Amino acid sequence: MKKTYGIEVDCAACANKMENAARKTAGVKDCTVNFMMQRMIVEFQEGADRTSVMNDVRKNCKRVESDCEIFI
Repeated sequence: MKKTYGIEVDCAACANKMENAARKTAGVKDCTVNFMMQRMIVEFQEGADRTSVMNDVRKNCKRVESDCEIFI
């Protein structure tokens, strides 16, 4: 299942860091961050709890880019 989330990030390089951090999160099958649209599209693994996974994605993204935001 794919879901789109609004994000707030300042530059394309930071968006790339967020994308890589999200992809490494358990429960995420794939992730794409569109800097221009300020959107993150997350594809979840089968049976993953989206709320829990997105909380982990947010934590992982904050580690690589502390001033980013993901609107869950």
